[in-house]
Amino acid sequence: MKRYQALAHDLARSIRQGLLRPGQRLPSVRQASAARKLSPATVFQAYYLLEAQGLVRSKPRSGYYVAEAAQRLPPEPDTPSAPAGESRPVDVSALVFEVLESAMAREIVPLGSAFLSPALFPLARLGRAMAHEAVHLDPRSTVDDLTPGNAELRRHIALRYRVEGVELGAQDLVICNGAIEALNLCIAATTQPGDAVLVESPCFYAALQTLERRGLRAVEVPTHPREGIELGALDAAVRRHAPKACWLMTSFQNPLGASLPEAKTRELVQLLARHELPLIEDDVYGELHFGARRPPPAKGFDTRGLVLHCSSFSKTLAPGYRIGWAAPGRYAQQVARLKLTNTLATCVPAQLAIARYLQRGGYERHLRGLRKTLAQQQAAYLDAVARHFPAGTRVTRPDGGYFLWIELPPGGDALALQRQAAQRGISIAPGPMFSAERGYARCLRLNYGHPLDARIEQALATLGALSAASPG
Repeated sequence: MKRYQALAHDLARSIRQGLLRPGQRLPSVRQASAARKLSPATVFQAYYLLEAQGLVRSKPRSGYYVAEAAQRLPPEPDTPSAPAGESRPVDVSALVFEVLESAMAREIVPLGSAFLSPALFPLARLGRAMAHEAVHLDPRSTVDDLTPGNAELRRHIALRYRVEGVELGAQDLVICNGAIEALNLCIAATTQPGDAVLVESPCFYAALQTLERRGLRAVEVPTHPREGIELGALDAAVRRHAPKACWLMTSFQNPLGASLPEAKTRELVQLLARHELPLIEDDVYGELHFGARRPPPAKGFDTRGLVLHCSSFSKTLAPGYRIGWAAPGRYAQQVARLKLTNTLATCVPAQLAIARYLQRGGYERHLRGLRKTLAQQQAAYLDAVARHFPAGTRVTRPDGGYFLWIELPPGGDALALQRQAAQRGISIAPGPMFSAERGYARCLRLNYGHPLDARIEQALATLGALSAASPG
């Protein structure tokens, strides 16, 4: 753990053990800095993280206090998953479509959604940028850089990576129709039907659907709910199954919210490099961090061109614009050719609009506000889960993103809960849709990316009551 995480962990343990009581004031940043021999910035990061986890509350010009609800928050899941680890074909699409189709109507409470509230994005400003670019569109731009994407947009994206210490240039990027196309192109560039692919367990259902569609076999690898995939198990799976690729989310993984610590990310890249195994890195949530800086992506440690890094603006800025990208390393030519033969190009006005938005500034300010809002919403949802869900429930407290992974008490049935909730106009994402093995029968993913209003509060109360009524 980093120093601020270690401090936050120590304080969280003191709160849960009752050494620090609800309403008690924490030491000031200056006092804690002197006592712990840490910088004030490190202490502030720790307090900010505790606030995001719902354990403390800040009072203007007064300091930080233990939250009234802190001691009753459910414990976090604390052990790695235990999938069977076999190489198997994937058959999840029917279940995924059943769940998604039950959650599409606007009147449905979107706790099972994969999207943030549209109200959190600067859509009016983006719309003005789109209108300007459409009116002043250079006809040549409709054919310039068709497959790699708009040069100015790629330059802005590359600059953002450079600021974070990741050495990427505009020429290293291919603009795609969202991250999902980028990921699909990368898996197509590295595998053939029948190949095995290593994935986390649980795993984002869209990754499993891609493997299913391409006739690939999934090998689920044990994953810790806070620190991500278990590297020892990953190494053993590589030796046993001879996979052709590994597909992971290294930051704020969907559905767990797990993030690999920096040292573990570096070790992951080195481990896969020893096996000459490409890593397809899905990093769409990396910008949604609650700490001072984003977790470093695996691409930042890649010296062999084996990390095929994918991301997009859909989760942070422009849902519906479908602007994503791939940085495919040594597979850049294959990905570009696949893009050319599949969809040829990505919407030019949308690329130009985002490039103009980035050029005119304001993206960092938007991200700071979005992160703060999501941290506050996470705390509110955690408090609601504590109040409404039955004893024995466990729930993650990720350091970013917008998902909670809930483990119901023994006897809980997430699929039954999903169907009962759907009848009441509430969507959730049940655990089995995140596993080729159909595991996680008593787990579910909740989206806290929508403000917790009275309607959502009532929905969470209903879910808690239904969970408490489950057999066993």
